[in-house]
Amino acid sequence: MPYVFYLDDVMLPVTPEQLQLKIKNQNKTITLINEGEVNLLKKAGLTDISFKALLPNVNYPFAGYTGGYRGAEYFLELLERLKTQTDKDGNLIPFQFIVSRAMPSGKIMFDTNMKVALEDYKPVEGAKNGFDMTVDISLRQFRPYGTKTIEIKPPTPAQSQPTAQVEPPRSAESAPQPKTYTVVSGDSLWAIAQRLLNNGSRYPEIYSLNQGVIDARNKGTGNSKYTIYPGQTFTLPG
Repeated sequence: MPYVFYLDDVMLPVTPEQLQLKIKNQNKTITLINEGEVNLLKKAGLTDISFKALLPNVNYPFAGYTGGYRGAEYFLELLERLKTQTDKDGNLIPFQFIVSRAMPSGKIMFDTNMKVALEDYKPVEGAKNGFDMTVDISLRQFRPYGTKTIEIKPPTPAQSQPTAQVEPPRSAESAPQPKTYTVVSGDSLWAIAQRLLNNGSRYPEIYSLNQGVIDARNKGTGNSKYTIYPGQTFTLPG
């Protein structure tokens, strides 16, 4: 698949044919006395994202899955969860939307990677789709907000004088060991990076460190280059 779509940490089985992005303009035109109209430039508004996805109820060879085949019902339940999920205070929470692209050489390109909210989704069943379903999905970019308070304290006499600290030599036995992780069912590289590195966007680092293992397992399968399998053990970046 040249393109791969992720909603949260779940990959869509079939890449949508089109992706539409709409970035709202918040510029404002005002009229000054004797100066005519002027344009006040402001930061661009939130991005609206829309696309139509095919949700197969048949395990087609052209479809790709993380953790094995899943029917349309699984993805409809995912969409409902993403639309209604809340934090402990009852506030709706966003999720990560990623569209990644791989060139024939294997080089990873990033086109879209942002936090979004699921505005709307419309499942469609029709005779022309056979047993499958399509769903129209509308997302909107999420930007966190809030106030920040900074308390500035004057330095104490001890802090005003710089001091140098020398650490004792570390033995080879106590040297930090590289961290590893063993894949379980339902994992994806993005989910592992989000859970263990606190940043799903770092999944290319995991791929790069373990490219030989990942590519060898995917060779000849027709799956995405980033497909992983339960039981694989990966080295994690520091």
